Amino acid sequence: MKTAGIVAEYNPFHLGHAYHLEQTKSFGATHTVAVMSGNFVQRGEPAFALKQSRVKAALACGVDLVIELPLPWACSGAETFAKGAVGLLNALGFLDCLSFGSESGDVELLQKAARAVDSEELNGSVIKDYIDSGMTFAAARETAVAELYGDELSQLLKTPNDILAVEYIRALDTLGSGLVPLAVKRRGAGHDEEKVCGGFASASRIRESIVVGNAYKTLLPPVSYNSIQSELEEKRAPAIYERLETAVLYSMRSKSPEEIADAPDVSEGIENRIAKAAKEALTLEELFSKTKTKRYTHARIRRIVLCSFLGIKKEDNEGMPPYIRVLGFGTEGKKLLSKARKSASLPIIMKSSDILKLDENAKHIFDLECRSTDIYALALPRVLPCGLERKLTPVIFENEE
Repeated sequence: MKTAGIVAEYNPFHLGHAYHLEQTKSFGATHTVAVMSGNFVQRGEPAFALKQSRVKAALACGVDLVIELPLPWACSGAETFAKGAVGLLNALGFLDCLSFGSESGDVELLQKAARAVDSEELNGSVIKDYIDSGMTFAAARETAVAELYGDELSQLLKTPNDILAVEYIRALDTLGSGLVPLAVKRRGAGHDEEKVCGGFASASRIRESIVVGNAYKTLLPPVSYNSIQSELEEKRAPAIYERLETAVLYSMRSKSPEEIADAPDVSEGIENRIAKAAKEALTLEELFSKTKTKRYTHARIRRIVLCSFLGIKKEDNEGMPPYIRVLGFGTEGKKLLSKARKSASLPIIMKSSDILKLDENAKHIFDLECRSTDIYALALPRVLPCGLERKLTPVIFENEE
C-alpha cells in the first residue's frame, strides 16, 4: 500500500482534479487522502457549495479519505495555507507522499526554489530592499530569487500552482517530514483562465458558467456534475459572496482600524485604508479596489476582509491545526482511518462532541468553524438555519466496487 496526500478545495471537483488523481495513482499511489478547505476558501470568499457536497463528489471520483483544513488556515495566504494542510497530512502518520499539481511538473527545480526562498542570503537585506521600494512581498521574493539564483528558479514563483508547490515543499522541510513530494504537471486551462483548453477549464470559469447558466456538463466528471445539479435543484448552491455584501460592509464600517488590524496578514497600516474605504464603498468590489495598493494584492485584501468579518485573528493560525477532522471516507478510507487511530499525532474528530475532550484552543477553532458556517448559510439561494456544523457527521461513500 502506498498512500498519497493531496491538498484541495474541490470547488467544484472538475476534470483537472480527476486527471491529478489519475496521475497520482499512475505513479504508484494505491490510496489517497485529501485535506480540503471547508465552507470558505483561500480566495477569500464562500465555497461554491457546502463542503458535504464537495466531499461526496471527491469520494465518488476516487478519493479514499477527506479531512478538513480548518477555517483559519483555509483562508490564509499560500505559506500558512500550505503549513496547515501539509501539517495535517503529516500528522496522520502513515502517508508516503504528497501529490500536487504544478505548472512546471519538476520536483527537483521546485525543491531548489524552496531552498532558495529559505536561504539566509535572500532573507537578509536583498528582499528587504525590494520590499522597501514598494513591491509586494511576492514580487520582492521573486525578484530576489532571480538576482541571487537565476531566472529558472524565479519563474517558479510567477505561477499559482508552482508557488503553492514551493510552499508545500517548504512546509515538508520545516516539519522534517518523510513525505516524498510528487509534482503532477498541469494540463489545460491555467488558474482563473477564461478559455477552455484541451477539454479542461479552470474552477473559476466553471463556477461562473454555473452561476450564469452556461453549459458546463462536459467540464466535470459525471458524478460531480450530477452532485452539483442536485444541489442546484435543492437551492443549496451556489453560495454567492454578494449575498453577504451588506453584512460584510456593515461589519467593516463598524470596526475601528485597530479591530481590523487583529486579522491575520495585516501590516504597515493597511487597516487604515480598509477602514476608510469601507466608509466610502457601496459594494465589495469597490471596497477591495479602493484598498488595493502596489504592495497589497487584491487577493490579500479579500482574505483580510473575510477574516475580519468572520472573527479570525492573527493568533488563530500561527501554529498548526489542533485536530484532524474527518469529513468523509469510502471503504478503503475506513481502513486508512483504522491506521490513523494508531499512528496520528493529533486527535481525530468524527463528530462535534469529540471536541469537548480537547483543549481550549481546539474548542476555539471549532467555534470559529461553527460561526462561519452559520454565516455561510446566508450566502445560499435558500437560507439554512444555524447549528449545521455541530450536526455534521462524516460522509460515508458505500458504492465503491
